[in-house]
Amino acid sequence: MESIIPANSRLLSMSSVQCKRCLKISIVVLFVVVILVTAYTALRAGDVQRSYFTVVLDCGSTGTRVNVYEWQRNITSKHDLPTLLNSFPDLSTKNPLHKDACHYQCMQTEPGLDKFVHNSSGIRAALEPLLIWAQQQIPSERLGDTSLFLLATAGLRNLPKEDAGWILENAAAVVREHPFVYRISSIRVLSGKEEAYYSWVALNYKLRFLDKSSNTPTLGVLDLGGSSLQVVMEIDESREDKHFMRSKIGPIEHQILAYSLPAFGLNEAFDRTIIILNEQQLLPRDTADVKFELSHPCLSSGFMQNYTCYGCFRSNGSSAKNLSGPPLSNSDGFPLVNLVGDPDWEQCKELARAAAIHSRSSDSLQLTADMNCKSLPSFNASHLSVARFHALSGFFAVYNVLNLNPRANLSKILEKGKELCSSSWADLKKSYKNINHAVQYCFRVPYLVSLIEEALCLGDAEILFGPGDVSWTLGAALIEGEYLLPSQTEPHAGMFSLKAEVISSHALYFVLVLCILFFVYCQVRRTPNLLLPKQGKKGHALGVALPSHVNQKTTKVVLG
Repeated sequence: MESIIPANSRLLSMSSVQCKRCLKISIVVLFVVVILVTAYTALRAGDVQRSYFTVVLDCGSTGTRVNVYEWQRNITSKHDLPTLLNSFPDLSTKNPLHKDACHYQCMQTEPGLDKFVHNSSGIRAALEPLLIWAQQQIPSERLGDTSLFLLATAGLRNLPKEDAGWILENAAAVVREHPFVYRISSIRVLSGKEEAYYSWVALNYKLRFLDKSSNTPTLGVLDLGGSSLQVVMEIDESREDKHFMRSKIGPIEHQILAYSLPAFGLNEAFDRTIIILNEQQLLPRDTADVKFELSHPCLSSGFMQNYTCYGCFRSNGSSAKNLSGPPLSNSDGFPLVNLVGDPDWEQCKELARAAAIHSRSSDSLQLTADMNCKSLPSFNASHLSVARFHALSGFFAVYNVLNLNPRANLSKILEKGKELCSSSWADLKKSYKNINHAVQYCFRVPYLVSLIEEALCLGDAEILFGPGDVSWTLGAALIEGEYLLPSQTEPHAGMFSLKAEVISSHALYFVLVLCILFFVYCQVRRTPNLLLPKQGKKGHALGVALPSHVNQKTTKVVLG
């Protein structure tokens, strides 16, 4: 008995088997791709959720400080800023390197790196303990992807370019011995504008003013260091000015005026009083082996001490600046002055005022104009977009000594300053742990008031002192750290690159689409006749076997 099976049916049977095989392969491939996508997504989510660390070395004129920040990336929006989880040193930190070096939490060595020109051992001694301490704050398995920034401020800005470069090269050699990662640009001297801008970012980030809408005024910054003064504020108008800058942080663009005024820092200002007193007291031009002595109205009775006048030295290092006699010098060639306390509160206030308004540089004149000093009896400049000002660093240090309310007015500050200056040197030494800072307290109080009231014309503005734990280093870690995250860091010489090349999620989805297309192709490839028009009755669907009575080639199969 013979049964005739259409050739088309046999082809369909063979294609069905091949399609099932192709389907199985495709399912396996799809399954593998799904596993890869899921694993990749989980790893990426874990990487995003894992915190990262940033180390910032602040190389200032008075000393070198280190800060360690721990961050959490924010995955809710690409515009969201990372969250600061921890900051070291914190309230529990004791400074074993230089006891009572700061008025707030800090890990510091003294003096500043600018005092170590051609002294590589001094640079190492200043940096090594800070780097070791920073390593101890970070889990050992995270050190290899921790970004480090060594940023110098006014101390190195005041040096000749060659000397500053030499110090940075030797500093980089010390950093290279530690497991942190950095770029060449991460070890440099900050411009005054950068330092001022980072202070503004740090304050507004810390107090959450960067999270607010574009219509909300931000906080203005008064940041007083040892050598320079930074003044930063947002304005509501664009201008062509070297102090003007635009900054887009998150979804909001800010228009900022950032001033950095050299020689207005606390130490530079005190050195300037020595020059002023020297001119007033008209000391004789004695030989170099005779003590160069000055009576200072801002120093307590009973005080007598040799003082190294760094600000009395020319930038080229050739000779003392504006001193009538040839003073004795220390081992580094800086003038030594024998200061004698001769307290007089009224004279001290006048001397501090002279130091505060001494400069008529273009920058300070422009700042005076921006503050509308002469045109307005009070601070109400309409072009500023400032909720209030915060006085940081040196301002906070002086305020902290006086133990006043953060909103204390200038009259109250002067009243407490007068009380402080009436104390003898013996009493001050008993009251304050850090004798070096206590020396200049009497001068710093009226100088602070003169800066705010006369140099900056902010006498009637709302000013809060502090917070004490806000430093420009936080702004630097936030802004520069965002562009140098652990996955983007470039290690120093001798280390393998930490940048892992991983398949992006877009590539995985592309593979998924290819698998689907491959499955469709298999179906078409294995059943070519199903897509070809068949001979027979009109109206039959393509790919459907024709009835057996239609004339077509058949295959004979013998059964039994």
